[in-house]
Amino acid sequence: MNVFYRLPEGFPLEEAVQRFPQIFRPRQADSHKGTFGTLAVLGGAAGMSGAVVLASSSALMLGCGKVWAGFHQPVLPMPLIAAYPEIMLDTASALLKRTDLSARVAGCGLGCAAEAAQLLWAVFQTASDTLLLDADALNLLAHDGALAAEAALYPQLVLTPHPAEAARLLGTETSVVQSDRATAVRRLAERFRAVVVLKGHRSLVCDGNGMLYENLSGNAGLATAGSGDVLSGIIGSLLAQGVEPFQAACGGVWLHGAAADVLRASGVGEIGLLAGELALAARWLRNRTIENKSQLSV
Repeated sequence: MNVFYRLPEGFPLEEAVQRFPQIFRPRQADSHKGTFGTLAVLGGAAGMSGAVVLASSSALMLGCGKVWAGFHQPVLPMPLIAAYPEIMLDTASALLKRTDLSARVAGCGLGCAAEAAQLLWAVFQTASDTLLLDADALNLLAHDGALAAEAALYPQLVLTPHPAEAARLLGTETSVVQSDRATAVRRLAERFRAVVVLKGHRSLVCDGNGMLYENLSGNAGLATAGSGDVLSGIIGSLLAQGVEPFQAACGGVWLHGAAADVLRASGVGEIGLLAGELALAARWLRNRTIENKSQLSV
C-alpha cells in the first residue's frame, strides 16, 4: 500500500521525544542487526496463524534486529508468512530451547487448549528475558491459579489485557473494570509484579510500583481485527531493542495510537483501517520523529 502519510495538525512530536527518549534515539552508524535484539513470538494455533504474522511483522517494522515466529502447530503455515521472508520460522516448542533471545511475546492466537497451557508453563521455566503476555496467554492465567502464581514470579513481565481479559484475571465483571480502570490496572500490576497495559479508549499503563500513564493518542480505527497483535509486536520489538519495560509499554501504546491518528489524517480510516496498516504507519512515525528530533538539535 502506497500512502503519503500526513501528521495531524498540532501533532505532539516534541512531547513524544521528551516522554519516550529511549524510543526516539537516532541509530549509530556502526550498528548492526545484533544491536537491536532478537524477539520470539509464540502463538498461532491452527486457524489463528495470522496473529503471529501480524505481531512478528510489526516487530520487524518497529526496528527489531531479528524476529522468530513460533507457531503452536505441528506443521508450519508457510503460505501465510511468505510475504515476510525476513521473519525466521520455527515451532513454538522448539523456540523455547533458544538462549539468544532478547525478549519474547506469547499468547497471540495461542488458543486455550491443554497443550497451550503446557507451552506457557514451559515458557516460564525457560530463560529469563523480558516476556510479554497477551490474548490467550492471559486467559490461561485467568483459568489456572497455579499458572498465574508462576507468572507473578517471572522477573520482567508485561501484560496487555483488554477489559474483558482484565476482568477474568481479577475475577470480576468487565463493567466493574470499566467503571474504575485505574484501580483495575493497579491491582493487576501489583498482583503480577508486572507492567500492565489496560487497553481501550485512553489505554492505561501501570508498573508494579503504581506509576500510572494515561495514553491520549488513537481513535476508533483501532477497533479492528489484529490491532492487539500489532500492539504486542510493537511493544515486544521495543523490549528486544533494550527499552526498559515501562517506557516500552507506554511508548508502544502511544505509537500504536498515534499511527491510527496518522492514518486518519492521511485519508486511511477510521472506517476500514487494517491492523497491518498500523505497523507501516508506526514505522514511518518513529523515523519521522527521530528525524524531527535531529533537526531540532542542530
